[in-house]
Amino acid sequence: MAQLDPLLLRMQEVNASDLHLVVGQPPKYRIDGKVENIEDHDVLTRERLAEYMFELCSDSQRARYEENLDFDFAYGIGQQARFRCNYFFQRTGYAAVMRLIPTRISSVEELGLPPGLLRFADLRSGLVLVTGPTGSGKSTTLAALIDHINQRQRKHIVTIEDPVEFVHQNQQSIITHREVGEHTQSFASALRTVTRQDADVVLVGEMRDLETISQAISAASMGTLVYGTLHTNSAPKTIDRIIDVFPSDQQAQIRTMLAESIRGIVAQQLLLRKGGKGRVAANEILFGTSAVANIIREGKIEKITSVLQSGKRDGMQLMDDSLQQLVDAETIDGADAYMKASEKRRFAEYAPM
Repeated sequence: MAQLDPLLLRMQEVNASDLHLVVGQPPKYRIDGKVENIEDHDVLTRERLAEYMFELCSDSQRARYEENLDFDFAYGIGQQARFRCNYFFQRTGYAAVMRLIPTRISSVEELGLPPGLLRFADLRSGLVLVTGPTGSGKSTTLAALIDHINQRQRKHIVTIEDPVEFVHQNQQSIITHREVGEHTQSFASALRTVTRQDADVVLVGEMRDLETISQAISAASMGTLVYGTLHTNSAPKTIDRIIDVFPSDQQAQIRTMLAESIRGIVAQQLLLRKGGKGRVAANEILFGTSAVANIIREGKIEKITSVLQSGKRDGMQLMDDSLQQLVDAETIDGADAYMKASEKRRFAEYAPM
């Protein structure tokens, strides 16, 4: 057992999502969104943290970390737990964050997500984006959709991640996990080959650059169902972000391709449950209708909000409507909804004094 394993395993007991390690400070857990000191542990020295960190990775991984100044990888403790690890440097020296990846994949129902999201699991092709800030549960939501397909459909599912997070066992489908840096050079290079790998469904862990976004849209337009993530907080901003990545002389073509391939956008945020125990997701949901396609083609992205408002009967919803539902159900505090809302005036009565 590695020296750090007890601290990592304790995360399951205290319901921590992340472990933070920084030279000059005691280790800290993030619990229900708040970072807290681990009281029974000394301040980390450079030597102690080096022992913790480098026992978990290979010599080649350590060399990559020290050369690139940051490094992502996955670490598992037998069948007990799995973690996404990020090593980086900061003012006092070494630092690391370990995120606990649930070993059991929860369903859409168990996560409390809108059941309409399962429509995205029944698609045969197109692009579906799950967006939100870091730590908003994007990977967990996508894992639930992949698991739904795996249990019910005979498909070839390829995941491209950095690093691989949720590990799916083959059920009805065949699952191929590919890790950037280990099994492929980049997200874009892996996407270029998915059609030759007879892939029905592709999960792209991060659509962070022009080439990856371009390859994802191309794969979706060629008949593959592509799931991807972006760090945006609404459907309109997601569309703007994708188009703005491209040079101005390519944007008209990308608008056309995106209009034809987009099947849905789910923007997600996590909020603390009332009473302070656990967190709950708020979601904005846009389905790729003909009206949405026309708006994207014409570049009138500001009209997406009215589509979300008028599409409630079809399962669409604005983020602020989702927040309002959670407030009305007394699931979250109004003050938290106010902080996350786009239209602050709607929640003005809950504004902190």
